[in-house]
Amino acid sequence: MKKIAILGSTGSIGTQTLDVVREHKEELCVTALAAGHNKERLKEQIAEFHPSLVSLADEKLALELKHELAGSGVEVLSGMDGLVAVAGAKESDVVVTAVVGMMGILPTMEAIRQGKDIALANKETLVTAGHLIIPMAKEYGVSILPVDSEHSAIFQCLHASRRQDVDKILLTASGGPFRGKTLEELEKVTLEDALKHPNWSMGQKITIDSSTMVNKGLEVMEARWLFDVDYDQIEVVVQPQSIIHSMVQFTDGAILAQLGTPDMRVPIEYALFYPERRSLAGDRLDFGSLRSITFEKPDYTVFRGLSLALAAGKAGGTMPTVFNAANEKAVAKFLKREIGYLDIIRLIEKCMDAHQVQENPSLEEILATEQWVYSYIG
Repeated sequence: MKKIAILGSTGSIGTQTLDVVREHKEELCVTALAAGHNKERLKEQIAEFHPSLVSLADEKLALELKHELAGSGVEVLSGMDGLVAVAGAKESDVVVTAVVGMMGILPTMEAIRQGKDIALANKETLVTAGHLIIPMAKEYGVSILPVDSEHSAIFQCLHASRRQDVDKILLTASGGPFRGKTLEELEKVTLEDALKHPNWSMGQKITIDSSTMVNKGLEVMEARWLFDVDYDQIEVVVQPQSIIHSMVQFTDGAILAQLGTPDMRVPIEYALFYPERRSLAGDRLDFGSLRSITFEKPDYTVFRGLSLALAAGKAGGTMPTVFNAANEKAVAKFLKREIGYLDIIRLIEKCMDAHQVQENPSLEEILATEQWVYSYIG
């Protein structure tokens, strides 16, 4: 029986992870859950999956839940301390990191210290602290198993290959809801427009990131650390149908691709059972009805967020943190209707222009940079 802890259990990835657990009750069980502010959904998850430890981001909600669960034997914690405790829970074998943002760094580090394998769905951890996380995982002998569909696809394509034979990673993107639009058209984009992704069902923040293609830029930075490649070896390819989840080109010109329907449960299940596979209910590709799979180059001028991400990644040091934190703050403002759609990218660029890069930053310097960005944007 494999025991798992989930950080972000009430979000999109967290709930789909529990779908996988539900389908494999004989092989998976839940030991600990951490959620944000959705107390009622967490309470339902506790009743079904019986974890011994849970946490909520909000202390007041956690106290309410603790009172409601009195006598059940379930320990209830809160805040970052609770998140870290869930990540390091001794009973678990694998920690699914499905929280959004840089709050994933500290609990991921704790899970690694406790010898847990990481099913990684929190890309910001590697984007901002990959130079700390990857060596740490090697030191403690733990595996980092990608849960993003694109990185899982690359991971699967590399499974039977030697890393020295890799020539290029072809990271696919759907292009989002605004593929083919002009900058003038994007000026008029509303919040409702940006939250309509054509292929994937995701949380609000990542849906906005996908529409700006900032998410793809973050994935490029994550891929650099996951697969130990240079930025010049990563190429973004727009594949609008989201059928090919990513590809790897080798030194002899051969290309391996991983295909499937847009279903996040597939990479989640692969990470939880790696290196084995399990059956999974759901739709299968029907090549008889699939009329075409098309490809395009991304428009780096219209989707300037992707260009800025590549520049931030190549600059290194604290610049990826600036890019990520500025995007988090800007998207939060957009979701509150405080700024326009293209102002997201303008704020990111403004912060990057104002920042003096610190090389090889410590965790404290990374977190201080995040706070500088938040203060700078206001």
